[in-house]
Amino acid sequence: MNLTNYHSHCLYCDGRAGMEDFVRFALSKGFTSYGFSSHAPLPFPTAWTMEWDNMDDYLAEFHRLKAKYAGRIELYVGLEIDYLNEESNPAIRRFRELPLDYRIGSVHLLYNDVGEVVDIDVPADAFRQLVDRQFGGDLERVVRLYYARLTRMLELGGFDIVGHADKMHYNAVCYRPGLLDEPWYDELVRTYFAEIAHRGYQVEVNTKSWHELGTFFPNERYFSLLHDLGIRVQVNSDAHYPERIDNGRPEALKALRRAGYTAVMEMVRGEWKEQGITGIAGR
Repeated sequence: MNLTNYHSHCLYCDGRAGMEDFVRFALSKGFTSYGFSSHAPLPFPTAWTMEWDNMDDYLAEFHRLKAKYAGRIELYVGLEIDYLNEESNPAIRRFRELPLDYRIGSVHLLYNDVGEVVDIDVPADAFRQLVDRQFGGDLERVVRLYYARLTRMLELGGFDIVGHADKMHYNAVCYRPGLLDEPWYDELVRTYFAEIAHRGYQVEVNTKSWHELGTFFPNERYFSLLHDLGIRVQVNSDAHYPERIDNGRPEALKALRRAGYTAVMEMVRGEWKEQGITGIAGR
């Protein structure tokens, strides 16, 4: 019944529970496989990323749980790795050399005009202030910077899954209603997805905000485009709490089926495979 999740955060980054708490909850919900993807280290400390000093412990705890729960659930380990710049991104050797099952590539950060790092993955009110104070109120410039960094990440590679592909859309629409219908924005996003298809990445349908904000990342309006481009998709909840590992999954699967998808990607015995969308009643 497509009970899987490969995007989750535990106490090694900004998650709110230990790894084993997530595994136990996944078992109680009947999940067949589960993956951890803590925020990878950045060149500077943050409140939401791992530190390199904890990497060995992260991997050791994962392998302890994998052995303990063998035969009951398939467990996998990955990282969510940010594209920050040419020296810190999913393609650098230090990340490539880690013994991971998969990697998620994401963008959460931009640079402002004076070279300072700006976190754009913030609530809508904070995003509005950020655009006004850090970028002179030029929303289009911020959006174009965001997609330029996402595109550069695609070019460099080093990951398997594009994380929350257009996450900025929600905040951007709160800043300027109707943005998604503006031709320049639609063209920008369509070009971006075409590049993903060209390079063969998977795209996650990130359901983290479904219950709170009523949206997926990417936006559901582009699901049919993803299907037409032949982009493989998986459904992940980006869970920071064990009880949220299943948030929005049925709704996302229904939306994907409406868009023409009959299968999603799941890891089976260590390999990505298409699995039919099953067990979802109605449209």
